[in-house]
Amino acid sequence: MVKICCIGAGYVGGPTMAVIASKCPTIEVVVVDISVSKILAWNSDQLPIYEPGLDDVVKQCRGKNLFFSTNVERHVSEADIIFVSVNTPTKTRGLGAGKAADLTYWESAARMIADVSKSDKIVVEKSTVPVKTAEAIEKILIHNSKGIKYQILSNPEFLAEGTAIKDLFNPDRVLIGGRETPDGLKAVQALKSVYAQWVPEERIITTNLWSAELSKLAANAFLAQRISSINAMSALCEATGADVSQVSHAIGTDTRIGPKFLNASVGFGGSCFQKDILNLIYICECNGLNQAASYWKQVIKVNDYQKNRFVNRVVSSMFNTVSGKKIAILGFAFKKDTGDTRETPAISVCQGLLGDKAKLSIYDPQVTEDQIQRDLSMNKFDWDHPIHLQPVSPTAAKEVSFAWDPYEATKDAHAVCILTEWDEFKTLDFQRIFEQMQKPAFVFDGRNVVDVQRLREIGFIVYSIGKPLDPWLKDMPVMA
Repeated sequence: MVKICCIGAGYVGGPTMAVIASKCPTIEVVVVDISVSKILAWNSDQLPIYEPGLDDVVKQCRGKNLFFSTNVERHVSEADIIFVSVNTPTKTRGLGAGKAADLTYWESAARMIADVSKSDKIVVEKSTVPVKTAEAIEKILIHNSKGIKYQILSNPEFLAEGTAIKDLFNPDRVLIGGRETPDGLKAVQALKSVYAQWVPEERIITTNLWSAELSKLAANAFLAQRISSINAMSALCEATGADVSQVSHAIGTDTRIGPKFLNASVGFGGSCFQKDILNLIYICECNGLNQAASYWKQVIKVNDYQKNRFVNRVVSSMFNTVSGKKIAILGFAFKKDTGDTRETPAISVCQGLLGDKAKLSIYDPQVTEDQIQRDLSMNKFDWDHPIHLQPVSPTAAKEVSFAWDPYEATKDAHAVCILTEWDEFKTLDFQRIFEQMQKPAFVFDGRNVVDVQRLREIGFIVYSIGKPLDPWLKDMPVMA
């Protein structure tokens, strides 16, 4: 029986291994992590991450050919194929701080593999890593090999949170990069044969190592660039009276452009986009490609601009002050159908409003109060380090309260900010919300989920990203 071990039981490792176990019943799959609480959660009825469909897949395989364990060394030692899916946070100090990836956890995983291995291994990069990481890992393993052969493969993930299980069952492509040597090609074939049990062969792309590593960064950079492009257009739409939804539909029907990732919003979030672009910028700079680096920097600058613009719009519309005013925040996760808050635009918006002394009442169907407090008190990039290196007890902001229901969050509020596109926000009883709010009552829709005309008929003053401005807002220009 082929044995697979995945180091890292997070958003990538857990779901990916669950689907491999589900589709390959003759392969034993073990997910290992040093976090006892995380492994306990994977073995319980309350999984540590929320992802539609994940529960069913895990429960179908767990205890049969899918296992979760803290006995890292034993399972690494026994495995034929080792996936490494550990954190690669952005460095917060030293060379490349604020841009380069911190490979501390990757390096310690590689040294541990070298220490405990007694048989040849295929080691698969699953985390998003900078180009040439495989070469560094290879050096560590070869210099500590004790006669054992290692082949390093790059197999980046292209999952979208909220649809990860669907993406794994029916991927656009599976990318496998390896050395173009006889042993390297053999290792690529071994991993390819795992995926080929359910993925059509034409969707399994094989490349050299460096192309696979760079393809992941490039894919995320291109997707983020599309969001920043439509968000830059949304500012122009507001200034001219154009409607960004109509513009994005018009350009999206061009088959060369396509409609995906053209929804204007308060900004992109998630664990990958910003981190991967910063990484790309750093690699460009290290190779003397400063013009290319400047181009990618602009994608992040426009994203920051969009979040700041939203906060400024809220404050300027409400007589240029939100001090002491209750503002309901609907949605804190970075997108619908996930509880993930990493780099969510909601953090920047909430911090901006708190900076102007607003009182926030936050509701999200999947994010806990503890997580929100932690996010609002954390320094940038701290979220990507292991939990034991994060702030232990976040200082509770007195101006932040938490509601278990959107009607409670909006009661007596001066304004509502919609920051996540949860489906339930499209069907809220806005008449009821209007009646229990302070007047004038404002709705700031950062995800374009509400029927603007209907809300204006109820009596709301509505701001929707990239849509023609409410007459009220034209009279209250945004402060620069």
